[in-house]
Amino acid sequence: QVQLAESGGGLVQAGGSLRLSCTRYGRALTWNGMGWFRQAPGKEHEFVAASSYGGDSTYYTNSVKGRFTLHGDDAKNTMYLQMNSLKPEDTAVYYCASGYSGPYYQHDSYAYWGHGTQVTVSS
Repeated sequence: QVQLAESGGGLVQAGGSLRLSCTRYGRALTWNGMGWFRQAPGKEHEFVAASSYGGDSTYYTNSVKGRFTLHGDDAKNTMYLQMNSLKPEDTAVYYCASGYSGPYYQHDSYAYWGHGTQVTVSS
């Protein structure tokens, strides 16, 4: 059984930075094949970023390109999402997920989910 635990959310002013962490328990980790989604109030889950299974590519939704960076530390069983130049529209609950078996940008492709961490960006 795989369990994911996010941390690092909080309240930040526009233009600020946060680093989200996702630690994986229950299975030897590679951060490949993992992703981040977010859900704002009243909206559906939105793809944010993902890593390829080969470990040679990362993918981002257009609205975060150039501001967010995905990277992992296999020794710590942890994946990170570095978020810079945050905007109020980035406000959402952020979820990490692993084990996608379909398109990496689709919510229902992923087998395992964390419980989420709240990110609030004030203007």
